[in-house]
Amino acid sequence: MTTAASGVVFGGAKLDVVESRLARRDLALILVVVVLWGFSFVPIKVALRDTPPFALVALRFFFAAVPLVFFVPRPRLPASSIVAYGLAIGFFQFGLLFLGMNLGMPAGLSSIVIQVQVFFTIGLGVAFLGDRLRRENVLGALVAALGVIVLAGYKIRGGATSTFIGLVAVLVAALAWAIGNIVAKRAAQRHAPDMFALVVWSSLVPPLPLLAVSYTFEGGTGVFHAIAHASVLTWACVLFMAYGATLFGFASWARLLHRYPTALVSPFALLIPVSGLASGAIFLGETLAPLQAFGVSLVLVGLVVNVYGGHAWARFAASTK
Repeated sequence: MTTAASGVVFGGAKLDVVESRLARRDLALILVVVVLWGFSFVPIKVALRDTPPFALVALRFFFAAVPLVFFVPRPRLPASSIVAYGLAIGFFQFGLLFLGMNLGMPAGLSSIVIQVQVFFTIGLGVAFLGDRLRRENVLGALVAALGVIVLAGYKIRGGATSTFIGLVAVLVAALAWAIGNIVAKRAAQRHAPDMFALVVWSSLVPPLPLLAVSYTFEGGTGVFHAIAHASVLTWACVLFMAYGATLFGFASWARLLHRYPTALVSPFALLIPVSGLASGAIFLGETLAPLQAFGVSLVLVGLVVNVYGGHAWARFAASTK
């Protein structure tokens, strides 16, 4: 069940109308995506046993592009949009995230802090795409953000500390993710490309810069030795990240951002650390403390308000007339 929102003007042209309520199939899809992204922290942890971080990200995007780039037609987009998306998502988001971790940001805390991208995305969507904020979007995002703050507080209380420069790197990574979201949404509004093709072709952009950074900071030729001698399990994790988290995940995410307001879709990313905690408990034997469970509950409540709050408020207002 969806209702149409009014059209907006961008660059002198009226854009396609986006929908203001998630269809059930799209709600299911977005939940699959964020659960998949949260689960991907398990194969990341496994693959990092054999492979340096920047090299691992380079392999992830290389296999997201090759061999599909030879079979998937190039999206109907300017090269600048493809390169911008590839740099924002592939190089800066993941490159700066791993740089921040190397500079002192714990992995668990980094996975929470980078969700600041939700608010960057909403702000950029309002500023550059004409998106409208509804009261349920604001209230739901604030409640979910409070849950993420509780999860971060638990990490800090448990001894997770960070350097200032590491924190800044992760925050800039969050901004890069938000910029990538806006690049994809604006490209879809102007050119209506195949989002899967966009992810495939943009994945050609980050591998070489990431390998150069890895070669410089992660051991020179030792990087290539580590890649050549990676285990079968590590290669399986790389392929999962390339085909599952990158191709399926980011293509689906970009399609949803095109169809719906950023304020409706982007807060679902706050479920990523929640699903990460769940996958850690299921596959790595990690436990969930009561304070973490409380933070998870706040995130879930916030998302329910964000998705269904407007409908509930409308029914309440109608019943009181």
